[in-house]
Amino acid sequence: MPGKKAVFSPAADYRMPIRALSIHGHFYQPPREDPITGEIPYEVGAAPYKNWNERIQAECYRPNAELGNFERISFNLGPTLCEWMVENDLATLRLIAAQDRANVKKHGIGNSIAQPFNHTILPLATLEDKITQVYWGVKAFEHGFGRSPTGIWLPETAADTETLMVLADHGIEFTILAPWQADLDYLDPTEPYRVALPNGRSITVFFYHRELSSRVSFDPLITTNADQFVQEEVASRFLADKARRGEPQLLLIASDGELYGHHQTFRDHFLAHLVNGASSHAGITTTNLALWLKSHPPRRTISIREKTSWSCHHGVLRWSGECGCTPDYGIWKMYLRRGLDALAAEVDGVYREAVLSLGFDPLQLRNRYIHAMMGRMPIETLLTEMAGRALSSDQIRRVALLLDAQRQRQRMFTSCGWFFEDFSRIEPKNNVAYAAQAVRLTRQATGIDLSGVAIDALRHVISHRTGLRGDIIFKKQLQRAEKSV
Repeated sequence: MPGKKAVFSPAADYRMPIRALSIHGHFYQPPREDPITGEIPYEVGAAPYKNWNERIQAECYRPNAELGNFERISFNLGPTLCEWMVENDLATLRLIAAQDRANVKKHGIGNSIAQPFNHTILPLATLEDKITQVYWGVKAFEHGFGRSPTGIWLPETAADTETLMVLADHGIEFTILAPWQADLDYLDPTEPYRVALPNGRSITVFFYHRELSSRVSFDPLITTNADQFVQEEVASRFLADKARRGEPQLLLIASDGELYGHHQTFRDHFLAHLVNGASSHAGITTTNLALWLKSHPPRRTISIREKTSWSCHHGVLRWSGECGCTPDYGIWKMYLRRGLDALAAEVDGVYREAVLSLGFDPLQLRNRYIHAMMGRMPIETLLTEMAGRALSSDQIRRVALLLDAQRQRQRMFTSCGWFFEDFSRIEPKNNVAYAAQAVRLTRQATGIDLSGVAIDALRHVISHRTGLRGDIIFKKQLQRAEKSV
């Protein structure tokens, strides 16, 4: 009857338990630019497009944006991908950001989350690098989306307690991990968990559903029909005992965003129907993680397994040595990791001594350099503001070169350089090219030549297929860089 007040009914709650589904897309491309020219070389495999970024943009990012999919899922857009989109398809980037703003307007909270800037495997990084990567990622997100992020996607979901502490220090409320990263014998994947951190702090973790995420990623047959997928794959994954108690449940499916249209054709349309009709027709609500957390905070506190990830069941060994993920002759990864770690320490030492002599805090200066990298502040303004006094043009030039060296030195830890089985691929060679550029810029700024350190450190990095050596690649890239000056 009109005017009659609604009354809470346990029976009604039993009949209509909340069943929710969230799709998270990890949209990311590594830097493919030649560090000398700033341009992406022609990539034959991407034909008929000039490079893979252009092809994936045409097959995935633009179609999903045009379908409105970014408004209805949880997602992160990697900063290096955003940099490329700013120069090559700003309209699509703006459309994606507008779909996040639509959620802010409707729900008071957005559905996009941030990502550490260079897709570095953070448990293998120094504490200072963890801080820089998260700080740069947060500031890049704020620049692109006009708000602070509530969540962050960790590269390869690689995590340890120190990394989670850095996230909390930067105001991050939640992240996403694989279920085997929880230090539990039994994990309920339908709800978030609070992870306890030192000094009484904590962070929320959503664990994606293992079977659903794996099958979506690697079994194309189950994502051909969205209605069938919901009815046969999703609906049965909710926990019966929680349904009987009327408890809310969230299933999270996480995968590379490029799955939807690039890795698997027509999956952008599958995704569109999944979040626009197929789920609701089955009585399942689609949501995003930030919105779910707003009404469903974690009820349990747990710990994580240290130095684990979603794509290596050997912890983070895939990016530091030889493991079963890439079993044949992966020893080059250990030498590449050791070599670049050693070179980074030398580059940092030169940088630290030089900027300390001018009164700068080295970490704070490097962190704030992101504003100049994004074009938000001229480097001269940044340095003058941080120094608190006027600097000579030569001082500005030298510090600017050292900061550019730091930028290249961060790029050389891009995770893709270790992901695949052989050193002769373009990804590890790019990492070495960034190392060469960091050495050249450091010498240009200070006269200190670190090339000998790099050559000694990289001579044991050898492709088992071609015999290609890391020190040879470094020398060639350094020679190219010097000729370009």
